[in-house]
Amino acid sequence: MVPLQDERLDSWKEIAAYLKRGARTVQRWEREAGLPVHRLQHEKLGSVYAWKSELDRWWSSRRGQLEADAAAEASRGASIGVLPFADMSQEKDQAYFCEGIADEIINKLCRIRSLQVSSRTSSFQFRSGGADVREIGRKLRVSSMLEGSVRKSGDHLRITVQLVDCDTGFPVWSERYDRTLNDLFAIQDEIAHNIVETLAGRLSPVEEQSLQAAHAPNLQAHDCYLRGRKYYYQYGPQDMDCAVQLFARAVELDPDYAAAYAGLADCWSYLYIYSDRTEAVREQANWASEKAVTMDPLSPEAQASHGFSLSIAGRDAEAEAAFETAIRLDPELFEARYYYARHWFVRGERDRAIVQYEAAMRARPEDFQCPLLSAQIYDDLDRRAEARDLRKRGIENAERHLELNPDDVRALYMAANGLAAQGDGGRAREYLARGLAMRPDDAMLLYNAGCVYAMLRDVDAAIECVVKAAAKGLTQKGWYENDSNLDPIRSHPRFQQLLDELG
Repeated sequence: MVPLQDERLDSWKEIAAYLKRGARTVQRWEREAGLPVHRLQHEKLGSVYAWKSELDRWWSSRRGQLEADAAAEASRGASIGVLPFADMSQEKDQAYFCEGIADEIINKLCRIRSLQVSSRTSSFQFRSGGADVREIGRKLRVSSMLEGSVRKSGDHLRITVQLVDCDTGFPVWSERYDRTLNDLFAIQDEIAHNIVETLAGRLSPVEEQSLQAAHAPNLQAHDCYLRGRKYYYQYGPQDMDCAVQLFARAVELDPDYAAAYAGLADCWSYLYIYSDRTEAVREQANWASEKAVTMDPLSPEAQASHGFSLSIAGRDAEAEAAFETAIRLDPELFEARYYYARHWFVRGERDRAIVQYEAAMRARPEDFQCPLLSAQIYDDLDRRAEARDLRKRGIENAERHLELNPDDVRALYMAANGLAAQGDGGRAREYLARGLAMRPDDAMLLYNAGCVYAMLRDVDAAIECVVKAAAKGLTQKGWYENDSNLDPIRSHPRFQQLLDELG
């Protein structure tokens, strides 16, 4: 072995320009070149030792690829996933609180244009812990990961966080906050600010302002809000009722809490579509969404909720304006894209629905809903190859999700739909049976069961399910009229009667 001589330092500086950390260099060289590189001191390039002749040959063939990789990485910009924080309290009853902190940090980071942020759903599927952060980073396609823990005891709060490089698994920044509950919102702001400065550099004044909470809510109200969101994301009828009660309690405790009003709007819009299609529920959704956007007009979540409520009211132009505002504020907000796609689908605008579904899939690559819903539209447009590829992707995503969340009824019936379209009736029926055993009165499940049975040409079962779905409250006629899954039963007299009953 010979040391690299000083005349090679210029070349080594060129190499160093493409490398973020010495440890990553060692790993990459050992992996790609099999070289016995024993030591790298990034600050002292002259003290690097290696097999000189082999390294020279490797470098001459590898330099162009390194430049291309570096350019591609620079064009993508910094990216991060935020894992749900670990509950370190003695009683282990603060999971909703820990997830709420992580969720709020995600929302703040999403407002920074130069930073790509993995969605809540993507990151939170790893809540069980145990997975290597490098493997999680690879699955989420992010370069950094924030992980942390929370210990809450009475009024005392200890939050520990660390930002980890997903290539090396090494932390690049960490901090511990020993404060009181009254400092919670300031801590969230500080964490988001430090992450952005570490990954994206200096903030503009607008970005600085976007990281500050528009309103620091009452702590009891915030606790209710976090519990409500926990229930909302489970998407069950009883879960939605619990979420409504908690969001309502939050706004009772803090009448200026915009996020809680947006939560109410989402719940009431959901209930209006799936179980309680009454004018009173629709008006409540609109009232709550208007309160949210009035209090925090720069919140993309509030704008998306407002668009959702306007859409179910048939106020199309206003709904589209709200969705466009949400997308302008946060082009990567999955909910805005997803609600907007559903808005267009119900109105029979398939081409416009596809545009939004594709954007939603880019925002959340692991989502199972959008690929499966898009596949159906591509079939309707006679683009069979694209439909086949998306359906395969959607089923795979749903089955990965079910490995971690075996009781997710929506994943079960969406996967069943994709399997039926592929001709796998046995597995489709198996998934449906699992879902129906858990929620036999879920209107959305019954509707989708009707779609699956229709595709399997089980006409009697299909008719029974869609009639039950309508009786349980899913009476949005546009779905029954425009859903091609139901074409095999469309001419059935009972289905025609159902359309007449829907008005």
